[in-house]
Amino acid sequence: MDNKYDVIVIGAGMSGMAAGIRLSMYGKKVCILEKHIISGGLNSYYTRAKRDFDVGLHAMTNFVKKGTKRKPLTKLLKQLRIPYDELMLKEQVGSLISFPEKQLRFNNDFELLRTEIAENFPHEIDGFNKFVSHIENFNEVSLDNKTYMAKDVARTFIKDEYLLEMIFCPLLIYGSAWENDMDFSQFVIMFKSIYLEGFCRPQGGVRTVINLLLKKLEDTGCELKFRSEVKKIIKKDNKVVGVMLKKGEVLYADKIISSMGHPETISKVCEESELKDISSEPSIKKPSIEVGPLSFCESIVCLKNKPKDYGINETIVFYNNSDVYHYQKPKSLYDNRSAVLCFPNNFNDDDIHEGMARVTFMANYGLWKEMDKPLYRQKKELVLKDSLNIIKSLYPKFDQEISFSDVFTPTTIQKYTGHFDGTVYGSTDKLRNGKTPIKGLFLCGTDQGFLGIVGSMLSGISMANLYGLMDSEVGVN
Repeated sequence: MDNKYDVIVIGAGMSGMAAGIRLSMYGKKVCILEKHIISGGLNSYYTRAKRDFDVGLHAMTNFVKKGTKRKPLTKLLKQLRIPYDELMLKEQVGSLISFPEKQLRFNNDFELLRTEIAENFPHEIDGFNKFVSHIENFNEVSLDNKTYMAKDVARTFIKDEYLLEMIFCPLLIYGSAWENDMDFSQFVIMFKSIYLEGFCRPQGGVRTVINLLLKKLEDTGCELKFRSEVKKIIKKDNKVVGVMLKKGEVLYADKIISSMGHPETISKVCEESELKDISSEPSIKKPSIEVGPLSFCESIVCLKNKPKDYGINETIVFYNNSDVYHYQKPKSLYDNRSAVLCFPNNFNDDDIHEGMARVTFMANYGLWKEMDKPLYRQKKELVLKDSLNIIKSLYPKFDQEISFSDVFTPTTIQKYTGHFDGTVYGSTDKLRNGKTPIKGLFLCGTDQGFLGIVGSMLSGISMANLYGLMDSEVGVN
């Protein structure tokens, strides 16, 4: 039967594509369903004014040198059979955590951060080193880990709250679904991937990663359907039997791996007997599962000159203008008290033909959603203005001459990902083992608990190995 599959994967983001590749490698008949005309999910790309822009990807985390063993990046490359050199990775020049009274620099050599902390917080270096040892010995990817907050653990090693705020700042903004804190397992994932391993960028940006995955999907025979939005996940006797697409087509499978997110996935589930009562438009009913509060707006600007011409030598700057880092849903449209500044030219061997800067603020989805179009456009101009002013405040030589700009908001994220409220890091109700209460329905991606591009792909691989291949006679090592 043409519409019957071993596994259906919902979403052609990084985790969904990785799951599809892994399953197809071992002979499974797999179909990936994607609502849009392009893959990548939260880490995709678009073209404006004959320019290519990445979405989501400031940098890939988990950088390691070629030949490094037993690290997340090399594990996923081995599992997907992708040669290291095909990523064409360029290391960061170096990044900065900038608070009013202190600055901490770090790069892909962890000893720089250790030295910076020793110089700026000499009374805390012993505690910091003990904390690092604890992190290194912690198994952050165990599916049996309980959820408990990272700051509670960190405070047993580090007493200086200012240092804690600085250490947590990049890790929260790059991966926490919780306000002002994060689950300790996820904290360890982020600490290792950003501080102990590091930032890099594939030559050509996120397209390089996506194109490698698309080629693997083709080579392994995995079917990928674009413009195929899932309207309903069909179950019978609490077991999945398939999906109904928005256009009315029904596809069948005994196993479904969803990368849509926890609340988004559960909201689609219906009984087979209810299908006849479903209207032509998909219903959107948020389940009781917590919807993550964190969303963002971002300015992307093309500059007349390269960042280094303005005295900008950092790859990424984590900016905060107070002693406390307010990582939370703002009460206003966006929060300009803190920001992430990314300068994509400032990776080794710059391959971008013009200067570029990206500035990201935390934002309030509900307030952006309420506006009419003229006001929406006006407020986007304010986001751009504040973005340029922050760059200028840090780098006085920056002259704000730009040749092109674009701004996206939480409503943009919601439109292109389907995530409720434009949330980026998913729900706080993570399913670490990926198992939902419905037999045969599993999660991969952010709400399974792995983070970043590398983490997302490992999540898809893990769920494919654990649930899609568990009855396969072929080994999955």
